[in-house]
Amino acid sequence: MVYSVTEFVSVILSSMKHISIPHELKKMNELFVANGFEAYLVGGAVRDVLLKKEASDWDVATNATPEEVMRIFHHVIPTGIAHGTVTVLFLKKKVEVTTYRTEAGYSDGRHPDSVQYAASIEDDLSRRDFTMNAIAASLSDGRILDPFGGEKDIKNACIRTVGQALDRFMEDGLRPVRAIRFSAQLGFCIENETARAISLPDVQKKIQGVSIERFRDEFDKMLLSKKPSRALHELEKCGLLAFFIPELASGRGATQQDIRGFHEYDVLDHNVYACDGAPAENLLVRLAALFHDVGKTGTRTVEKRVLETGAAGKTVELIHFHGHEALSATLTRTILSRLKYPNAVIDHVCHLIKEHMFHYESTWTDAAIRRFIVRVGKKNVDDLFALRLADIYGMHQKPLDALSETARLLLELKERIQIENQRGTAVSLKELAVNGDDLLELGFPKGRCIGLVLKELFQCVLDDPAMNTREALLRVAQSRLSVIASNL
Repeated sequence: MVYSVTEFVSVILSSMKHISIPHELKKMNELFVANGFEAYLVGGAVRDVLLKKEASDWDVATNATPEEVMRIFHHVIPTGIAHGTVTVLFLKKKVEVTTYRTEAGYSDGRHPDSVQYAASIEDDLSRRDFTMNAIAASLSDGRILDPFGGEKDIKNACIRTVGQALDRFMEDGLRPVRAIRFSAQLGFCIENETARAISLPDVQKKIQGVSIERFRDEFDKMLLSKKPSRALHELEKCGLLAFFIPELASGRGATQQDIRGFHEYDVLDHNVYACDGAPAENLLVRLAALFHDVGKTGTRTVEKRVLETGAAGKTVELIHFHGHEALSATLTRTILSRLKYPNAVIDHVCHLIKEHMFHYESTWTDAAIRRFIVRVGKKNVDDLFALRLADIYGMHQKPLDALSETARLLLELKERIQIENQRGTAVSLKELAVNGDDLLELGFPKGRCIGLVLKELFQCVLDDPAMNTREALLRVAQSRLSVIASNL
C-alpha cells in the first residue's frame, strides 16, 4: 500500500505511545498554544504514569522563557528563575515550569555554571540524569517522546544514565545517591556501568562534596521506601555508608550469634533489617530502628561459660552488649546532628533508642506501669512498641509470632497502659491537682524547695492515683512544711 505524506505521518503518529494528560494541564497547554508556545510533561510524572502510578508532582518543560511564562499566567512564583524555573499556580495546582535548557559545567557539584535555553525538548531531555526521567509527553495530545530508551529501561526495571555515567555523575554529585534512592523506591536494579561509575574515585570525591542537607533529604527517601535495606546495602557496597555514617558501617563483622539463638545477623545487618521492619510511613521509628543498636560495637564483650546442663562440661561463648542502648543513643545524637536533622527529631529518636530495652513482666504493679508511662512519655508509647517489633523483625527478618510469649507480654503491657490512660491517671507534674502557687500560698519559700515537694507529691500520686485531689495533696504538703519549719 502506498501512503501520501499526510497519511504516512498519520500512521507514524498513531503508532506512537500516548498517555492521558490531566485536565488541568490540558487547560494550561491551551494558554501556551494560544501564545505560540509548546509544552511537555517531563520527568518523574511521566515515569510514574508509565509505572501505572499516580503522579504526585507535575513538571512541565516549555520553549517559553520564564518572563514569557509570567506574562501568560496570572499567578507565578519565581522559585528558580535563575535556572529557568518558575512555579505556576493554576486551577488550584502547583506546576513547576522550566524553559528548555542546556547546561555547562558544575564546578560546585550542584548548580550549573551556566544555563542556556535549548531549541528543542530533545535537547532539554539530553541534560537529564537517568533515561527513565528523560521521557516527555506532549500536553497537546499526550504523545510520548523517548529519545534515550527510558520506557524500555522502566519495563526492564533498570536505572541507567543518559549518556556516559561518569559524565552525568561528575556534573552533579547527588546523582549517584539519587540512583541508589530510586533503586530502593522503585525496586529497580542499577545498570552495571552506572553502578561501577558510582565507586570511581573521582565520582566518590564529587559525592563527598554534596551538602549534607541534600544527602539527608535523599537518605530520608531511602528510609521511607518499601525496603530500605536495598539502598543501605548499596550505600555500603559503594563506600558511601562508611563516609557519611561510619558509626553504622562499623557494625559489619560485629557478630551477635551465640548458643541462645537471639540473633542471626551481625550488628550492621540487624540494624538494617530492623529498619525494614519499622512502619514505612514513620520516619522517626525507621531512624530509631536503623540506629537502635549502633552502640553495640563499642560495648561488645564475650563471656566463656561452662555448660552445666545438656552438653555438660562444654565451654561456650556468650556475646553481651551491656549498656549498649545508652551508647547507641549518644552515637545517634552525634550522627543525626551531623546530618543536620531538626532538634525535635533528634530528641525523639534518641529517647526511643534509650528506652528500647524495656523488659516487662506480668508481676509489674499498676504503679510500675504508671512509672513506665512517665519515663517513656504517653505520646511516645506507640512508637516505642513499633521499635520493639522492628527490633524483633531484624533478628531473623521475621515478624513477631503472634502466639509467642513475647507477643502475649507486649499485648498485656499495651492493654494495661490503655487502662491507666482511660483512668486519667496523672502522668506529669502538670496534671497534679496542686501547683507551685498553691505551695507558695501554703507558706513554702520560693526556690528549689517548691520543685522538690511537687516531685514528691507526684510520686505519691503514682503510687496511689486517688491521692490526686487538692485536699489530699495539700495535707501531704503541709506535713512536709512542718518538717521544713522544724529544721530551720
